[in-house]
Amino acid sequence: MELFLLGRCFYPLQIQIILIYQMVIGLDGFMNKSKKEKKLEILYSDNHLLAVNKRSGLLTQDSGTGKVNLEDIAREFVKIQNRKKGNVFLHACHRIDKEVSGIVLFARTSKALRRLTSKDYREKMVKIYHAIVEGNVTKKSDELVDYLLHQNYKSVISRRDNIKAKKAILNYKFLKKKSKGTKLEINLLTGRYHQIRVQLSNMGNPILGDTKYGAKRVCNEIALHHYKLLFCHPVQKKIITINAPYPKNEYWF
Repeated sequence: MELFLLGRCFYPLQIQIILIYQMVIGLDGFMNKSKKEKKLEILYSDNHLLAVNKRSGLLTQDSGTGKVNLEDIAREFVKIQNRKKGNVFLHACHRIDKEVSGIVLFARTSKALRRLTSKDYREKMVKIYHAIVEGNVTKKSDELVDYLLHQNYKSVISRRDNIKAKKAILNYKFLKKKSKGTKLEINLLTGRYHQIRVQLSNMGNPILGDTKYGAKRVCNEIALHHYKLLFCHPVQKKIITINAPYPKNEYWF
């Protein structure tokens, strides 16, 4: 399937940069008259799903503040793609932190959203992150199991017997020693608030740039990227694998 946008031909199943014009919502909740050009990197697209490579610093969804967010930008893209004048259905199936880059999967139908957010589907999804952490990591691989509390926009390690704490599990493996730290691959088995960030910090290796969780170096971005997503297509029932290229910044290259 070909897509013609702004006079150019694109192929949605390939990784591309799509330039669209997104109306920015003002604090008063109304659409601002000025238009800003936004970049949207499409990783996968069909009639049911849309996967986008989110940049660091961009909200996944509207937080109630009226700030620019990926879901609104992606919805405008679908609206242009389908040549619709009214509203279109598009909802994120999961979130990644504002400071984190990488894959965000959107459902383009209510049926796809309902299936992808069901407990059965969520438990079978494979979410792989890459991170660069401070210091040396001595183990080639390990499993981290902690109990987390959500307090004042942070996640904190708690005791196991705290009834409010939620169990958090991830597996990591060593990938590469870099000049600025150690590159790890993380298989996220539970999706707790700031889970990867607090668990890596707790083992003594905060993510580069993540001063909120103990990193020493102050940077505009943190070195955490949602690199790969594997899941069963909610309609076609085939296994979909999506990979997201790294951001072009000092961490990854």
